[in-house]
Amino acid sequence: MKDILILYYSKNDSTKRMARAISRGVESVTEATAIIRTVKSAHYSESDDLLVTKDDLRNCSGMIIGSPTHFGNMAAPLKEFFDNTTDEWFNCTLENKLGGVFTSTSSMHGGQETTLLSMMLPLLHHGMLIAGVPYSEKALSSTKSGGTPYGPSHVAHDQKSELTAEEKLICISFGKRFAEVVVSLNS
Repeated sequence: MKDILILYYSKNDSTKRMARAISRGVESVTEATAIIRTVKSAHYSESDDLLVTKDDLRNCSGMIIGSPTHFGNMAAPLKEFFDNTTDEWFNCTLENKLGGVFTSTSSMHGGQETTLLSMMLPLLHHGMLIAGVPYSEKALSSTKSGGTPYGPSHVAHDQKSELTAEEKLICISFGKRFAEVVVSLNS
């Protein structure tokens, strides 16, 4: 069984909802298990998902990270976590593992693609391989809200906005594809 770490930060639950949808895609692959974790922040409460540990990084076969967009970049709590992974970088903990990214913005042009690309940088520095969303996913071409080839995205508009049908489909298909690639890389 291949553990896929889905690590996210979410202030208003949009990114958390995306993590759940991506995990459904991961779990649809019988040889894969989704491990959902979050990072320490001022908004963390005991009812949320477990906090990520360095053991989660060592034990995963692949990792997908998600963050809301803050001025075209990942949110500070997720960046702070990666800023403290120097030991894992020295020890090549994530090297040759598959990585992926997802984000949520409050507006259509809120910096989704720059956020996704900037979230790839620490993964590349850790030696990870990157997976995106291929255009064979038809919802990528029909969406009027979130969804990019760099990774799933969501346009929240307000804090209570649910994922659209296309956004949810892109998240699920991304999780499934990610798990299938992890399994094939490790067989």
